[in-house]
Amino acid sequence: MSTRFTVWAPAADRVEVVVGGTGHPMEARPSGWWEATVADAVHGTDYGFVLDGSDEVLPDPRSPWQPNGVHGQSRVYDHGRFAWTDQHWHGRPLPGSVLYEMHVGTFTPEGTFDAATDRLDHLVALGIDAVELLPVASFPGRHGWGYDGVHLWAPHEPYGGPDGLKRFVDAAHARGLAVVLDVVYNHLGPDGNRLGSFGPYFTSAHATPWGDAVNFDQEGSDEVRAFVVQNALMWLRDYHFDGLRLDAVHAITDHSATHLLEELGRAVAAESAHLGRQLFLIAESDLNDPRLVTSREAGGYGLDAQWSDDFHHALHAALTGERQGYYCDFGSLETLKKALTRVFVHDGTMSTYRGRHHGRPVNVRETPAHRFLGFLQNHDQVGNRASGDRIGALLPSPGLLKVGAALLLLAPFTPMLFMGEEWGASTPWCYFTDHRDPELARAVSEGRRREFARHGWAGEVPDPQAVDTFRRSVLDWTEPDDPYHADLLEWHRALIALRRSEPDLNDPRPAAVQVGTDESTARWLVMRRGGIGVAANLGDVPVALPAGPPGARPRLLLASDPAIHLDPGALGDSGRVAVELPAASIAIFR
Repeated sequence: MSTRFTVWAPAADRVEVVVGGTGHPMEARPSGWWEATVADAVHGTDYGFVLDGSDEVLPDPRSPWQPNGVHGQSRVYDHGRFAWTDQHWHGRPLPGSVLYEMHVGTFTPEGTFDAATDRLDHLVALGIDAVELLPVASFPGRHGWGYDGVHLWAPHEPYGGPDGLKRFVDAAHARGLAVVLDVVYNHLGPDGNRLGSFGPYFTSAHATPWGDAVNFDQEGSDEVRAFVVQNALMWLRDYHFDGLRLDAVHAITDHSATHLLEELGRAVAAESAHLGRQLFLIAESDLNDPRLVTSREAGGYGLDAQWSDDFHHALHAALTGERQGYYCDFGSLETLKKALTRVFVHDGTMSTYRGRHHGRPVNVRETPAHRFLGFLQNHDQVGNRASGDRIGALLPSPGLLKVGAALLLLAPFTPMLFMGEEWGASTPWCYFTDHRDPELARAVSEGRRREFARHGWAGEVPDPQAVDTFRRSVLDWTEPDDPYHADLLEWHRALIALRRSEPDLNDPRPAAVQVGTDESTARWLVMRRGGIGVAANLGDVPVALPAGPPGARPRLLLASDPAIHLDPGALGDSGRVAVELPAASIAIFR
């Protein structure tokens, strides 16, 4: 048995691969590549590379396995050894799906792939179609969000490493669940990042919040682009992921004629055809630019979906009344109406928060609504708050949680829940890190405090490096048995079941929305999707709203409050049936 080792090191004059403490010279190949075949190097063998006679043994830039952390040696991993059982799995389409965002380290007390696998039946019973994992590429320490990953090809060892991740995906497919992976191609974490020792992976031609940008358009960038594209295909091929969520693509600087995102979209489409499985790409972007999901034939990047922060901001601000920071342009029901019907609130309009015009319009007649992901909570919108408080802690009425859930799950967009949201989890989800570099750890902790002090925050800011900050973010799985949380869980299940049973709720066309014109006396919204009506009272006084045109005989499908009822006489002699809504309630009717 032997293993062929390859590495890209274009500036090196000599490269060795060190296997079992013994160095083996590598032969130069075209375009800066080096190669060596080593006998007796098999699955489980540790190795590393030495450049130009250095005393330092570096881990492989494409290391498949980092059992001893980001600074340790790489380990040979044979993907062919795993016995998959999902041979008949062909994926799930993104349209019509409900996603569930999960952080492996805090989803369960154990914080492993195997422990998360044991909870998959909960997601099936909830009605989830696809699980989206926060980044699992190897990062410093034991626990963290994962966005400071260093080894992009190696699943985080404390979670369970390569085999643990494969067991999770295989088990999810056995239950009919697709699995999406969050990947970060706009930067790498600083601690343990040695890519720059091998080649021009980074460039000072572009500045980013994390330092030098990943080199996607300067000298030597062909191999860097290939590194990223092949990494994406590796997750889809070798780990059987069904899709990828691309983190903060607005921070990817690429002035090439063919943008990296377009190249990635083409490669994934080809891989999907080759594997005979439905694969998709979802982008996170701050640009409000529909070009991401516009077809390549029409001059776009051809991605399958993108996150819609504006929908989140509009819904969050309408429910909570918060107006600080980027919520300053949101909060009115007219703003929520625009998000529901036009996708982007900032579609070329003035953004007060940014101090400039922002975004461009979406052609809602040609762009199906499922190409935009809607959410009421996610890791950023919860974790980037000073104390990681979820929306349930901010609302004056628990009934508004049900209103928010219904508007999310019945809106035209592809909905996504954040773990624990389905039962109104009371546990916060804080920003936490486990950096082993003392200087970096201190900088992160002090920077977090300074950031919120600048915004006038007077309360406690949990130390990201404190173990308790991580532990308090772990879901409490006893909560779903509590009557309050069980009621919310059943509400989410009923909404997802209704979404699945009513074709009108999966219509890709935009919704028709009316809102209360005088928010000082009443705050209400009616959303119509085909023959389905959704009437919401976001205010603190009861309202009676039309449940259809004159002569219609509506039928109540679901209500958040037992006091909700249909009344044919509430609107006088109009001949219209009204839906009577108490404060902070919502009803769905046909």
